[in-house]
Amino acid sequence: MTMQIEFVSPEDVLYSGEGDQVVARTRGGGEIAFLTGHEPFIGSLVPCEVRVTEASGSVARFAVRGGFVSVAGPRVTVLSDYAIPATDIDVAAARSDLTAAQAAEQADPNDPEVRMALQWAEVRLAAAGEGVDTATH
Repeated sequence: MTMQIEFVSPEDVLYSGEGDQVVARTRGGGEIAFLTGHEPFIGSLVPCEVRVTEASGSVARFAVRGGFVSVAGPRVTVLSDYAIPATDIDVAAARSDLTAAQAAEQADPNDPEVRMALQWAEVRLAAAGEGVDTATH
């Protein structure tokens, strides 16, 4: 038995498919996996990689800048203003953004905008399979 999984933004459905599992990172709760039959759930997402194990067995990866995840019956919905499939991530741009954010962090390690830029660059690289550990920020 599979779940219906959707990634939606206020403007569009970014992804729709069937799958067996969704793994995301929630604010204050860490990483959580949703399987068929999961109890109803609503959580706030931090910038993270969301992994979807599709019905075919392949894993689709997404960089999500934040938002919410909802589980209701056989449906998992990720609501985010910005989610990028791993296959669409510009790795060179993400590396450049990471370098710029790291330099800005050296100048002001307490700037929340700099921290968000750093997290977003790391999440995109991790989703693209570039081995960045996003659990440190």
